Amino acid sequence: MSNQSGLLSARRFAPLFVTQFLGALNDNVLKNAMVVLLTFQAASWTTIKPELLANLAAGIFILPFFLFSATAGQLADKYDKAWLAQMVKLLEIGIVLVAGLGFIVQSIAILFVSLFLLGLHSTLFGPVKYAILPQHLKSDELVGGNALIEAGTFIAILVGTLLGGLLAGSAGGTAWITGAGLAIAIAGYLASRSIPAALPPAPTLAISANPLSETWRNINFARANQTVFLSIMGISWFWLFGAMFLAQFPAYTKNVLGGSETAVTLLLATFTFGIGVGSLLCEKLSARRVELGLVPLGSIGMTLFALDLAFASPAVPSPSPLGAIGLLAYDQTWRVLLDLALLGIFGGFFIVPLYALVQQRSNPEHGARIIAANNIMNALFMVVGALCAAGLLAAGLTIPMLFAVAAVCNAVVALFIYGLVPEFLLRFIIWMLIHSVYRLRVQELDQVPDEGPAVVVCNHVSFVDALVIMAACRRPIRFVMDHQIFRWPVLNFVFRTSKAIPIASAKEDPAMMERAFDEVARALDAGDLVGIFPEGKITADGTINPFRPGITRILARNPVPVVPMALRGLWGSFFSRKHGPAMTKPFRRGVFSRIELVMGAAVPAAQALPERLQLDVAALRGDCA
Repeated sequence: MSNQSGLLSARRFAPLFVTQFLGALNDNVLKNAMVVLLTFQAASWTTIKPELLANLAAGIFILPFFLFSATAGQLADKYDKAWLAQMVKLLEIGIVLVAGLGFIVQSIAILFVSLFLLGLHSTLFGPVKYAILPQHLKSDELVGGNALIEAGTFIAILVGTLLGGLLAGSAGGTAWITGAGLAIAIAGYLASRSIPAALPPAPTLAISANPLSETWRNINFARANQTVFLSIMGISWFWLFGAMFLAQFPAYTKNVLGGSETAVTLLLATFTFGIGVGSLLCEKLSARRVELGLVPLGSIGMTLFALDLAFASPAVPSPSPLGAIGLLAYDQTWRVLLDLALLGIFGGFFIVPLYALVQQRSNPEHGARIIAANNIMNALFMVVGALCAAGLLAAGLTIPMLFAVAAVCNAVVALFIYGLVPEFLLRFIIWMLIHSVYRLRVQELDQVPDEGPAVVVCNHVSFVDALVIMAACRRPIRFVMDHQIFRWPVLNFVFRTSKAIPIASAKEDPAMMERAFDEVARALDAGDLVGIFPEGKITADGTINPFRPGITRILARNPVPVVPMALRGLWGSFFSRKHGPAMTKPFRRGVFSRIELVMGAAVPAAQALPERLQLDVAALRGDCA
């Protein structure tokens, strides 16, 4: 099974998931318990102000990400990641014991050392958990696996934060904190022992002790692929955006909503629940593929609901602090909670495909070091975001105004990234078209080769045939299409971005036709997929027109495999020519009509004659146009 429930029962994923969940849980139990104790009991331990201690604690926890992420990436590329996970979990047990000693002797210094080591624990485990996924999961499981990791992480953050605060406030709290941390760490170690071996991609790698040079080298590994690097920038922006919202919840609850401590928990739980739901929905919405179209959808939702959260915030807080139940009596509270839930859901749409894309398109030899570069950028963005938020609030902005500024900045960052990598926006347009107009079912998708040159041929039923095929296939396809359709508004952006090849008939423009065949040859020489509609025109009666000899000319120059495919269900749709010109009779078939794309076995170039391919496509199509 490649769905999420199947992954949770598979040994190649379940032990890693449990190990990751328990690690994130323990980090937050210990970290939040320490912050609560430092806030309320530090006066008996030290003369340093609690507010300063809390900020120092946050900085100490994140410092190892800057110092050791590069080394962590090297270790994960050099050694078996399963073995590394076990070593990190043993380190976690030792960290809990150090924290317990700090509680016993009431030493701020020892507690800060343990907090630094907790950050080191997360730093070392980060490249392991993300770089191991492509080794143990299939390509159509990456989205589901990442979704479960992200959902589990945020649930662990929520549960750990609540449990840490609860233990810190209980009688004999330090003993309970140490005991709970030790139990969680031991359980995590036991889970890590079941993670299957993951052979290192660079076992001869020499570990460099210079974090600065290695950090720069890792960033350069990521920059080698612009899409990967900009995906890392998008992930880092998400962590800045999310961390900024989470940091404001206590003050927002108290000063804007007029709520108490339990109301803070309500907001945190709602936001975290939303991210978990959004992450888990990604697999279904993307049909188990790395669907980049969800990323712009996520950024649009994040912008809209962050703005609405700013407008939904009450101008005057409740006159007396209210708990979670008391706040729910106000209509505005429900709107705030809905905004937070949707903000989290669309955040899940945004972050999960980006993580999967980084794993899928990174050079496997440098995979863990690219993840390490991602962790460094995440930490840097979160620190910069915290400083900017503090500066804006100090300058007089209210928290709702800060949310509005963050929403506008989110839109600007999104437009910047999509401008540099139009593939994100292209996939969004295709995804919206297919999922708002049709319900697409794909059969035998694996017939399309994962790499190497090939030609795909299909029957031509409507004006959106190319878009449907592009939506179904994992690999980009360069379609050869009529130059007049190529110039259509809106769709021209899609065709230009996907590097479609415009063509004209020999009678209409022989020079353009020759340029098109030359471009097809260059594309196949480069290892690309090329798509053609051998009929040369859209069917006017639902039957397949005779295949033209253009495919023979292409294969004579580039003898590559040909994958036949057939579209079913598009005949009679708004974009077909049934009962007259296309796109003149809306809702011919209603919305969400079911369509299918069926693929057949690849045909060797020597056997791919037009007549043979036409018979193959007709057989795949069956009785349905």
